Parts: sequence; C-alpha cells; structure tokens
Amino acid sequence: MSSPEVRITYIGGPTALLEIGPWRLLTDPTFDPPGKRYFFGWGTASRKLQGPALPFEALEPVDAVLLSHDHHGDNLDPAGRALLPRMGTVLTTVPGARRLGGAARGLEPWATTVLEAEGRPALEITATPCRHGPPGSHPIVGDVIGFALRWEGQTGGALWISGDTVLYDGVREVARRLEVGTAIVHLGGVRFAWLSGPLRYTMTAQDAVELCALLDPERIVPLHFEGWRHFREPRAQAERVLRSSPLADRVLWLERGLATPL
Repeated sequence: MSSPEVRITYIGGPTALLEIGPWRLLTDPTFDPPGKRYFFGWGTASRKLQGPALPFEALEPVDAVLLSHDHHGDNLDPAGRALLPRMGTVLTTVPGARRLGGAARGLEPWATTVLEAEGRPALEITATPCRHGPPGSHPIVGDVIGFALRWEGQTGGALWISGDTVLYDGVREVARRLEVGTAIVHLGGVRFAWLSGPLRYTMTAQDAVELCALLDPERIVPLHFEGWRHFREPRAQAERVLRSSPLADRVLWLERGLATPL
C-alpha cells in the first residue's frame, strides 16, 4: 500500500490539523479569542495574546483529537472544550479521559490504540512520556502525554508529537524505542518566574536540538512557541538557535492557517 498524503495546518499555539489521507486529526484544541486570562493553579496565570488562524468551522470534519492534557487552558481552552463533542474520538491521558468522559480514550505512556474506519488506513497511535516541568513538578502539572502515529505504507518512521514536556529521560526514551521520521516539537520555554525562577515547563529550541540529535528525524516541525504570555522563547529567538544548529536544513516552520505537506 502506498503511503497516504500527509499535510499539517498550523492554527496557533499547540493546535494543528493533521490530514493523513482521509483522516483529520486535531492537536490540543485552542479556539478562544485573544485577551483571555488563564489560571493554571498554584498561583500561576497567563494571558492569551493571539487568536486561532482559522475558525473551527473551517477545519471540520475532525475525526479525532490528540490532546496532550486537558487541564491547562493553553492546551484545551473553554472554546476548544465546548467543541469537543464535534470532534469524534479524544485521545488523552488516563485521568484526562476520566474527567472528559464521552468518547475520550485514556492512554498510559507506551500504550497503543488504533483508529479504524471502513475505507481508511488504520492509524496506530502510541502515547509517549512527557514531564511538563522540572523534577518533582508532577503534583503541580499533572499527567501529560505525546503521540507517535504509524500507518501502513509510512516511510521514514513515525510522526511524533512531543506534547508539552521538558527534555528528560522519558523523551530520550522515544529515540531508543521508535524510528521517527517527523518530529513535531512543543517549544516556548514556558516559565513562571515567581514559582520556578529559571526552571522551564516546556522545551527550548536548544533542548529540541539536543533531543532531535538523538531522534535523527527527517523533518522537525516546531509548535507551541507563540500566542501566550508565559511562552518565554519567541519564534525569532528559536529560529536563531535552530538555524545555527547542525539540524537547520531539517526544520520546517509553518505559516499560520496554511496547509503544508509533510
């Protein structure tokens, strides 16, 4: 079987539409307008600076959602949450699936599920580990997962979405266990100064360089680098780091609202 055509449309922040042949999958739905303030617990908060590049209606139909976690508004905001019933299956963490109910499927790290439909290639989706902060931060940030997507006829290796994570042994394990063709990496260098000082809650571009040197993907696609005040490494800064790295020719920056072949 030949590999299906794959495209990605960047909506904003962590949100993107993946088209894999006839399948349409949405990552971390965020559709609130700019200006809204979000509270993440433990006294942390942020403000949304940028709305979605496209309204949800321009993306329908959506067959499934890849939701790295449900309990932070910069990954599932109120507008995105209200739209979930129109998005088919939701794949997320085990606690997140319990909170969401309905068609949500909870996955532990390294658990695999399959999306199937008549006339479509089966999509095998494996949850991968994340740690959304420094050591010991789990009681504050909760469970988070990434996703590795594989299908018959795929070339070059899995399409992997890091989810909101720092660089640590859990994501390094992805390089040991999976062949990755496309790495969609969540950046932003998230930081809350009063809570953690210099400690980060997502990767920086330099972290992505270190990780992707291990993964050795054909293509690196940054996401989660703009749109909220607590994202502390803007695109221009991340671009400079990635452009000066040995992986520069593998990096694909997406333009908002435009479907891009992968």
